Amino acid sequence: MSTTDTDVLVIGAGPAGLLLAGDLATAGIDVTLVERRPHGLGNLTRAFAVHARTLEQLDARGLADELLTTGTTLTTARLFGRLDLDLTRLPTRFNHLLVTPQYEVERLLERRAVAAGVTFRYGTELRGLRQDAEGATAELTDPDGTPLALRARYLVGTDGVRSSVRAALGLPFPGRSVIRSIVLADVRLAEEPADSFSIAGSGDTFAFLAPFGDGWYRVMGWSRTHQVADSEPVDLDEVREIARKALGTDHGMHDARWISRFHSDERQAPAYRVGRAFLAGDAAHVHSPAGGQGMNTGLQDAANLSWKLTAVLRGEASDPEALLDSYQSERHPVGAMVLRSSGALVRLAMAHTPLTRAARSLAARFLSAVPPASVRAMGMLSGIGISYAPAPGTDRPSGRRAPDVHLREGRLYELLRQGEFVLIAPEGATPALPATVPVTPKHLVRATWTDPVKKATVLVRPDGYVHRASH
Repeated sequence: MSTTDTDVLVIGAGPAGLLLAGDLATAGIDVTLVERRPHGLGNLTRAFAVHARTLEQLDARGLADELLTTGTTLTTARLFGRLDLDLTRLPTRFNHLLVTPQYEVERLLERRAVAAGVTFRYGTELRGLRQDAEGATAELTDPDGTPLALRARYLVGTDGVRSSVRAALGLPFPGRSVIRSIVLADVRLAEEPADSFSIAGSGDTFAFLAPFGDGWYRVMGWSRTHQVADSEPVDLDEVREIARKALGTDHGMHDARWISRFHSDERQAPAYRVGRAFLAGDAAHVHSPAGGQGMNTGLQDAANLSWKLTAVLRGEASDPEALLDSYQSERHPVGAMVLRSSGALVRLAMAHTPLTRAARSLAARFLSAVPPASVRAMGMLSGIGISYAPAPGTDRPSGRRAPDVHLREGRLYELLRQGEFVLIAPEGATPALPATVPVTPKHLVRATWTDPVKKATVLVRPDGYVHRASH
């Protein structure tokens, strides 16, 4: 076996792996990304929704505006045929849902990773993993079957629901199958829907419909009366029938360019870190497709982990182990929350007993009648409302998302494109870093409020969350 060294080895070139590798390489870290698929062979495009918080993270990498040109933005989502969520009320520049195929997200992230100098190894599979106090050694097989041992200081598994990294670490993936025989299709419609985004259920069926913006629509459906294995064939007639029962019409679906059948699990690994190895994305958690949070949650995992690995590898972390452990303490609860919320959505859509239908009707009426409740629900779904526990020795707003404020030097998320902490202070002030900061960054970005009335000093983490604010 030959041996090659790298700082970080990322296994899996999906969205989470590409964002993580691109972040690390942009920061000057040596990164190798291994993918078992040949180059150019993409995943089935099940993900199609990019939420507001993910767009903010992509904006912090200079990619959001370009991604917006690849799909269509929706400002209203209709749930269960009676509840309209007004996404324009979200407190963000991206107060909408972007509908675009997953491969468009991957395309931009791969381009960034290549430009940053990530080393790609396509057609390469993980066969085993060994760790010691200094690093991790991945036992791999090259495309021609040649064994290869690749040594890294840290390893991250972003290799999906059937993660080889998770298996090699001996981690269980507890949970269960929630829903079987879901059908997906990309179709054209003879009749344009009145609602841009719809999700509805009839008891024995549910379906949702969303536009890509180029004349194609994504439809997902499920029927209680037709539960078959994923391997069973699916045709457009089956998709049409489900849509008619759930939505009241199939809108004249025709010319399907892609149809698939799959099942949905709810599972979460108990640990996102084992020694020098980490899990992110679907390797760490999977859940129902309701709410379109899967890809988004994985990208947020990567954004959280990348700056922490960077700080440790640069020697900037005051307590490297504590900083790396905070990835688990911050992201594992978020993964659990997404399992609960997406599971609740799909169960409400599948409601077929009088009691569960009454619960769905009550939830819809409550959210319609209580605006703060609907805004909170949209915040959690979009990621805008997700926050972490305050850092040790700090109080709120520590751990909360930093809004994209305008500063004298530019928008905050434009400044975050440097991948560093941003220290915002009143004009004329040059505050020192607070004692509780987990890193001593070599390239701190300093910024100034445009409003002279503001007297607070705010330290924003590279992933766009407040570390500390003082008055």
